[in-house]
Amino acid sequence: MPIMRNPESVSPPVGGYSHGLEIKPGSRYLFISGQIPEEPNGYVPNDFESQCKMVWKNIEEILKSSGMTYQNLVKVTTYLTHPDQAEKNGEIRRRLIGIHRPALTVVVVQTLHSKWLLEIEAIAASENE
Repeated sequence: MPIMRNPESVSPPVGGYSHGLEIKPGSRYLFISGQIPEEPNGYVPNDFESQCKMVWKNIEEILKSSGMTYQNLVKVTTYLTHPDQAEKNGEIRRRLIGIHRPALTVVVVQTLHSKWLLEIEAIAASENE
């Protein structure tokens, strides 16, 4: 598992992330492209909470396909379309990944597809077995 790096000389992280995660040599990496809130049939929910849960479900499925879980996430980048979504986004993320604290960046953008309220990309790592 990654080693959290939150030195006391840096202000403590708030909101469920770590300043840095150290990965052991020889680990496997999984790079997850930006996941969008769209089902295979094209359906996109209208509300932010449903979209956020759908995106995290996609990430979970991709992790599972590589024998990993949310606990293997080492870096998450979230793109939101409105700053007022940040709190709900954090609540949902913390509820799903629990006490695990990956490195995290949240950015507000205006360039997502008009139906999408967010997009999340991630990097996961697992020790070779």
